[in-house]
Amino acid sequence: MSQTWLFAPPTHANHLTGSHHPETAARTTRIIRALEQDVHVQTACQWGMPRPATTDELARVHTPDHLARVAEASRAAQARQQLVALDPDTVVSAGSYEAAGDAAGAVLAAVEAIHQGKARRAFVAARPPGHHATPNRAMGFCLFNNVAVGARHAQHLGFQRVLIVDWDVHHGNGTQDIFYADPSVFFFSIHQFPHYPGTGSQWERGVGPGEGFTLNVPLRAGTPAAAYLEAFEAGLETITSHFHPDFVFISAGFDAHVADPLGNLNLTDRDFVQMTHLVNKVADRFSAGRLVSVLEGGYNLDTLPQTVCHHVAALAGVAEEAPAAGEKP
Repeated sequence: MSQTWLFAPPTHANHLTGSHHPETAARTTRIIRALEQDVHVQTACQWGMPRPATTDELARVHTPDHLARVAEASRAAQARQQLVALDPDTVVSAGSYEAAGDAAGAVLAAVEAIHQGKARRAFVAARPPGHHATPNRAMGFCLFNNVAVGARHAQHLGFQRVLIVDWDVHHGNGTQDIFYADPSVFFFSIHQFPHYPGTGSQWERGVGPGEGFTLNVPLRAGTPAAAYLEAFEAGLETITSHFHPDFVFISAGFDAHVADPLGNLNLTDRDFVQMTHLVNKVADRFSAGRLVSVLEGGYNLDTLPQTVCHHVAALAGVAEEAPAAGEKP
């Protein structure tokens, strides 16, 4: 049996965002197709069965008012037969509440597969993404915070210390908010700054008992990939010098890719592979390999599917050569 499982909720395409929105169903549709066609991935991985998240599971990180607001927006979209905007960036369709619950639920299924010893690592093609969703607000294309729901579920199953590594080009403000006062969850974000959503300075380190359990590494637009990787590795070393996780998550945004339209950083597929190897080492050293990677951003439909394939192959420990900068995949 494969040690790396893949999860893709079938309702991902039911979350409609409009014809000109960058967060489109084609993102996950193309990713899933690429994973299914990648020989290395299919040899090393197997597909797991996702499940919906329950209201109680979502309520571990979100307020009842927030859950009700998203549900009502989906009902309104169905009644009006049109999209409903929650903010200038975040829209809801008739199928959005179900799709968002299933995205979070797929992360829960991945955590459970690892807890049961069936898998060691997992990748979840979650859509809509989640890391901007706060306890009481949907924003930045995100409805429910998938990785936060997964982290709380891991703790519910007995894993006490959780590390979340967020390498999306945008700061994961929602994940930070959820765990800002919690010393049992370490949140590490490396991101372009200043950039949307405006948070993520190096001075944001947590509050109360959670102080020192948030590490933000803000990088200027145009930062060279070598400098990015150096900062990323240094961040992991700083964290693991005093925080030893029982379970590791990646908020795997791929919009720091050099070709992405929503970011201005310079990573290539090889850089994402290197970062994956570094997080694998942390999971192997402290967490018996337990690692769940959850899709966040990434908006270049021509490059995103292959970048994800390289990430998943690296997650599974498969030797697959990623192209260097300037090379065609």
